Amino acid sequence: MKDFQTTYGPWAIVAGASEGLGAAFAEELASRGLHLILIARREKVLERLKESIQNKYAVDIQCMAIDLSDTDKLANKIQNLSQEIGLLIYNAAYSPIGYFKDVAAEQLLKATDVNVKAPLLLTKLVSKPMLERQRGGIVLMSSLSGLQGSPKIATYSATKSFNTTLAEALWREFKDSNVDVLACVAGAIRTPGYIASQDGQPDAPGTLDSSDVVSQTLSALGKGPSVVPGFVNRFARFFMIRLMPRKTSISIMYNNTKNLT
Repeated sequence: MKDFQTTYGPWAIVAGASEGLGAAFAEELASRGLHLILIARREKVLERLKESIQNKYAVDIQCMAIDLSDTDKLANKIQNLSQEIGLLIYNAAYSPIGYFKDVAAEQLLKATDVNVKAPLLLTKLVSKPMLERQRGGIVLMSSLSGLQGSPKIATYSATKSFNTTLAEALWREFKDSNVDVLACVAGAIRTPGYIASQDGQPDAPGTLDSSDVVSQTLSALGKGPSVVPGFVNRFARFFMIRLMPRKTSISIMYNNTKNLT
C-alpha cells in the first residue's frame, strides 16, 4: 500500500464515480490511502459516496458535480486544481443504443464528448505534471465491444476502440518517464445499470463484479499497456481477434446486441 501511495498518490481523480464500477474504484483507492476527487453529474449521489468512504477511511475527498460532456467546464475545473494528481481513472461512458440511422445526432455527439473528448482532455491535463515529476498512472476504461464493430452500439464501440488505442500508445510514450498508462478492456460488469438492463435475464458469460474488475485492473497497472479482466473475457478476446475472420466477429457481436433496447 505504501508503494502504491508513493507511486500514484497523494490524490486520484475518478471520473464517472457515482456508483457501480466508479464507486468501487473510489473505495479501493481510499483503502490504499489515496485522497480522491470524484467527478460525476449527480451531486447528491457523489456526496453520499463521499460520506460512505470517509466513514471507513481517513482520506480527503472533493466532489465535482460536472456533466463530462461539458468539456470546457471540465477543463476549467481541472486546470484550477491545487492538488497533486498521481492517478486518473476515467470510467465514465455514454452509450446511445439503436441502429445508427435511428440515433439522434445530438446523442452521437454526446457519446464522442463523454467517451473521447473528456478522457483525452483529462489525460492531457494530468499527464504533463506527472511526466515532470516522473511518476503517476492513468487508467482508461475500454470495452470488449471496441475490439470490432458492434452493431446497434456502433458509436460506443468506436469510442472504446479509441480509448484502447490511445492508452496503448501512451503506455510506450510515457514508459521512460515512469508514468503508467493502462487500457482496461472490460466485458460485462454487474453495475446497477447492467442489472437493470438484464431485466431478470441470466448474466452474460464472463460477467464480473465491480470489485473483481477493480482488483485486476489495479494489479495490472505498470505491467503492460492493457488488461482484460476475467479468464472467459480473455479467451473471448483471443478467439474474436486472433482466430475468427473479422466479418464473423462482427456478426457474432450483432447477434449479441440486436436485442438491446
